Amino acid sequence: MLSIGQPQIKLLEKLCNAMSVSGDEGEVRRIVLEEVKPYADEVKVDALGSVLVRKKSSTRNPLCVLLDAHIDEVGFMIVNDDEDGFFQFQVVGGIDPRHLVGKQVIVGKEHNVGIIGAKPVHLASSSELEHAVDVDAMRIDLGPEGKAKVGDRATFATKFKRVGPSIMSKAIDDRIGVATLIELLKHAPKHIELCLSFSVQEEIGLRGAKVAGYYFEPDLAIAVDSTPARDLPHFDGDENYAYNTRLGFGPAIYMANSATIDDPRLVRFLAETAEKNKIQYQFRQPGGGGTNAGAIQRSRTGVPVVSVSVPHRYTHSPISVSRVEDWKNTLNLLYAALNGMTHDLVKR
Repeated sequence: MLSIGQPQIKLLEKLCNAMSVSGDEGEVRRIVLEEVKPYADEVKVDALGSVLVRKKSSTRNPLCVLLDAHIDEVGFMIVNDDEDGFFQFQVVGGIDPRHLVGKQVIVGKEHNVGIIGAKPVHLASSSELEHAVDVDAMRIDLGPEGKAKVGDRATFATKFKRVGPSIMSKAIDDRIGVATLIELLKHAPKHIELCLSFSVQEEIGLRGAKVAGYYFEPDLAIAVDSTPARDLPHFDGDENYAYNTRLGFGPAIYMANSATIDDPRLVRFLAETAEKNKIQYQFRQPGGGGTNAGAIQRSRTGVPVVSVSVPHRYTHSPISVSRVEDWKNTLNLLYAALNGMTHDLVKR
């Protein structure tokens, strides 16, 4: 079994602290390229900017398995310079405007520090206080010396922290998947052809993964992501029975979501693999949301897919929380699954 130690934590920290908003993923792409080149037989950056990696098998007619993790994150795009250091912006990806006012952000390739500002509560009317502030009424304030260009990306300035059993950071979705794929490449089994897609633009429409599915033409694919955990206690103190996933209960195996009905053979295989290897796991309860599996599934003549995610709280906000043990169990479930895969898995 594989472990999560300081090297893996430091890599995740480096990935999370980088800025890689959809459409401008260069910072994380450079880290990925540096990490994968010593272990890969083929490395390609496609036209959209995804990193496509192949580790060849030592056997004839190997099973071709694609693992995907997206390298982009939600954030902002500068759309207008209002002068005096104020910049109008639009959100990129699904962000709740209630999270934004007063948050510190980094802007552009220089990571210039700014604040998202809006009318103060003291001056707001009672009707304005009844609703979340509209993004059009907010500005990123870089100060009178602040510099930014239209088209620059921005994201939350939160720095990665390890706090006891927890990881706290922006962009755990999906840098934790990226770090997982890099670790699996280092321990790739010999009997399969392992293909890895570090895909761009997932947060705005699963775009990079669609290209990856066409490029690799895999026999099966697994989207490795980070899924929201709705596991907070109810406000009245009663137990929450409506959770979709919970922190501390291991990797979440998908069965269905808004983008995919996961292949039941793969769902069953992952659950059986977890039980055989005594790896804690949970099923993500069917519902909204989606992963890159939805795009890969529809590529060419169709691909059997399943998603496996590390649960986290406070999705697409300035800071999310995951458990190191859930990450370790996700890594080991995928490692055990890859080592147990044969052609019979998708024939039966």
